[in-house]
Amino acid sequence: MEEEKREHEQEHSHEHHKKNLTNHFRENPWVLSTLICGVLVAVLLISTVTGGLTGNISSKAAGEKLLKFYQSVGIENLSVDSVKQVSGLYEVDLSYKGKIIPVYITKDGKSFTESLTPTGDNSPSSSNSNSNTQTTVPKSDKPKVELYVFAYCPYGTQMEKAMIPAVKLLGDKIDFTIRQIGAMHGDFEKVEAQRQLCIDKNYPDKYLDYVLAFDSDSTCSTGDASCVATKTGSIFSKLGIDASKINSCMTSDGLTMYNSEISNANSKGVSGSPTLIINGVTSQADRSPEGVKGAICSAFNNVPSECSQKLDTNQASPGFGSGTGSSSNSAAACATQ
Repeated sequence: MEEEKREHEQEHSHEHHKKNLTNHFRENPWVLSTLICGVLVAVLLISTVTGGLTGNISSKAAGEKLLKFYQSVGIENLSVDSVKQVSGLYEVDLSYKGKIIPVYITKDGKSFTESLTPTGDNSPSSSNSNSNTQTTVPKSDKPKVELYVFAYCPYGTQMEKAMIPAVKLLGDKIDFTIRQIGAMHGDFEKVEAQRQLCIDKNYPDKYLDYVLAFDSDSTCSTGDASCVATKTGSIFSKLGIDASKINSCMTSDGLTMYNSEISNANSKGVSGSPTLIINGVTSQADRSPEGVKGAICSAFNNVPSECSQKLDTNQASPGFGSGTGSSSNSAAACATQ
């Protein structure tokens, strides 16, 4: 009885100090951009971190694997407080700025998530009421395609890099818009969102080229102002964009357009980056140019000939930089809740 009492007290104390992963990493933009996923979305570890291990790993190795993953994307000041088994997973309690944050990782070390959602009593009625249903995307003559992103979300930039080749292929046969959600990573993200809105307003024919160039450049991933100024200046020069015109727009119209984007995202309940909406329905697509093309082409009443053209089937890489990624992060997202 004494042992059970001690265990209960330890668990109660431990739970008291646990905080939601999203809330306590909000101060660190890199943490949020890398760790926050939508509810029940398991983010698969990139192949360079998993190291090709097979079978189950030890609890110690599970903690070390998470730390390696975070360090590989620039997250520091984390340490493992404890590891225990919960519902067939390892619960790794990470220590960050004096707070304990639980992260759950599969025993093979290939997947992790920030939360577990109880499934209930597993009765037939319960299982039926909670089953996932696939909403069919309605077809139209000219599909309306909206991609909601945070400008510095690594999974948002991943989807942009996957989508732009498909969007360029389909051209004016679709109504495509990149929509800004807000700035969860810092003021620098708000500034970039306004810059992109002004480029779209003043140079619509060069907008997608700018976004692709911005996302494909691996520098300035932390939003350092002087670095970004050099980066954007170089892109402007290559694309023939007048920097003074964009800066003037940002001063006069940037905030108004930005706030309008926030209102739009809120009205549609969008909080995750990326969120793909086709003809008014939230949709899923493989994060490759070919995968995105397929998702869009399925929404046409009459499929255009462009849909028969084969695009790159490789996943775009998450974050800034060119190259390809792994299908292991094809469902990852940054989210505000």
